[in-house]
Formats: sequence, C-alpha cells, structure tokens
Amino acid sequence: MKLGGRLCCVCNQRRAALKRPKTLEQICRECFYAVFEEEIHQVILENKLFKPGERIAIGASGGKDSTVLAYVLSELNRRHNYGLDLFLLSVDEGITGYRDDSLETVKRNELQYGLPLKIVSYKDLYGWTMDEIVKMIGLKNNCTFCGVFRRQALDRGAALLKVDKVATGHNADDIAETVLLNILRGDIARLSRCTSIITGEDGPIPRCKPFKYTYEKEIVMYAYFKKLDYFSTECIYSPNAYRGFAREFIKDLERIRPRAILDIIKSGEDFRIATSTKMPEQGTCERCGYISSQKWCKACVLLEGLNRGLPKLGIGRNQGLNSDAKKDIKKDDRTKSIESKQCGSLEF
Repeated sequence: MKLGGRLCCVCNQRRAALKRPKTLEQICRECFYAVFEEEIHQVILENKLFKPGERIAIGASGGKDSTVLAYVLSELNRRHNYGLDLFLLSVDEGITGYRDDSLETVKRNELQYGLPLKIVSYKDLYGWTMDEIVKMIGLKNNCTFCGVFRRQALDRGAALLKVDKVATGHNADDIAETVLLNILRGDIARLSRCTSIITGEDGPIPRCKPFKYTYEKEIVMYAYFKKLDYFSTECIYSPNAYRGFAREFIKDLERIRPRAILDIIKSGEDFRIATSTKMPEQGTCERCGYISSQKWCKACVLLEGLNRGLPKLGIGRNQGLNSDAKKDIKKDDRTKSIESKQCGSLEF
C-alpha cells in the first residue's frame, strides 16, 4: 500500500511504503523486511524450534508461504548461525495443471536458495493420483483424501531424508481458521493441539510452524517486495472446501479488527479440555505401522476403499472398518494389492 509522503514510523528517515496489516504501522520496505524477519527469529528462539546441527525439511509446495519460509529460514540460518542443514520436501499429489506447475517453481527455488529437494508422490506411495481419486469420488470429499495422504506423505518423505523436524508454512490465518473449524466440528482432540507451535513430538518426526504469528497478508507483501518466485494458483479441486468458509469469516473479522486473528489463536491456546473428556489413544496402524488411534490409520482405510471400488468407505467420523467390512476384506483377494503399495513400506 503506497502512503504519500509520510515517513517510516520505525526509522523516521525513509518514506513509508506500506501499512503493516498486523499492526497498522506505516513503514518503509527496509524496516518491514527487518521487523518481519526479526519477529520470526524471536519466535524461533522463544519456542526453541531448532537445535544446532539438526536436519530440517521445509514443506515446499511452491506457494507463497513455503517459498517465503524457505527464503527466510535460509537467511536466518546464515545470519544467526543456527547451524541447520535445510532441505526442501515436496509432495506431488498428481493434479494436472496445478501441482505439476507448482513443482516447477519448487525446482527453481532449489537452485535459487541452494537447498536440496526431495519430491514424493501419491502415485509412488499409494498407487493413486488425486486426478484418479477425483474421477472416482468426485469433488465433494476429495479434500479428505488429499489431506490425509499429504500428512502421511510428508512424514514418509521426511523419513527418507532422515531429518529431525519438518518446518511448515502454516501462518496465523491458517491456525485461526483451524481453531474455528475444530470448534464447528466439535473435534476436541484436534482443538487441544491445533495451536501448538511444535506438534508430533511423540510421533516419528515433529513438525514446527515458524509462521505461527505471521499474518498471511504480510507474507504476501514480503514475497511481492522481495520479488520471490512463487506459484499463486489455488488448487483446482478445493473451491468448495469447508475450510474456505472459515477463511472468509476470518478475513471479514480482520477487516473490522486486524488483531482478531491473534486473539483467536490466543483463545485456542487457552482452551482447557475437561478431564472427563475421553481422548483418543495413540497407537500404530496394524496395516502400515503409521501412528493411529484406530486399528487401521485413516490413510489405509481410505486406500482400502479406493482399491475395492468403495471410495466412501473411510469418509466420515468412522475412522476404522466395521466387522462386515473386515469380513469382506478377508474374502477379497483384491486387498492384497494394498500390501504391494509403497504405503507402509517405511519404518517409523
């Protein structure tokens, strides 16, 4: 946002070039870069996100969040001597005209930032692409498949890279949306952990969110002013995703009161779950060995449905399979196909 002849409120020397969406301060580009990067550095220090010598995979989609994260982490790693080995980790869901194009951006980022890149694909891991899944399931529930498969694919890619943590580009807007979604869905288990800046510490590979308190608008402005190379097209299969409605609500709140995003995150952090509430117990999937609160993880249930021509088998709250379905599985020779897939071939 251009701001006439006003001076930057930080340095009082250069002309203000933008108004920060987060604080409404009128600030010049140079000071914006400095405060943006310093805020992220302080979040990393205060939350002890990294330790010297760790191998860190940056979840890279080619979009603005992950591209800025890769750029800023590379800069901070050099500037403050974090001592990290950084890698780019991408998931190819198999979406023609979307992911294939965005992966070209990630490949350019690999050269621009000098970070090694690893790409894992749904086709190799599960035997299906999202294009194939959408042909079978349609547009209504495809995000369920993609979300479940992507989370597990990131862990599998991280295991191949032998990293200590995965850093994702989830920003303040994303986390505020997730708080609202979990309230709307009554998902107590996820509500209790969705604001955690580090998750999965009891799982195979922890994940952290350096952008937890960083506004999406400021990430966009940073990428624009820095002229970073990123892919900006939305997924062609997610125009009616449930999250989109929460996103619009957050945007409306932000227009009225910019602080609302941080306030929602703070509310999520301060929620106390009643001790009488029964929480799912974490175990491992009997089929692939991945973390799961049921006998079969959600990915294996969904994959079983796809392979048996019953794509709605794992849709909804029922995470596992009922007894009739299990009997059918034992009788159905086609279930052997799941055992030949890459899903579950990695030890966690």
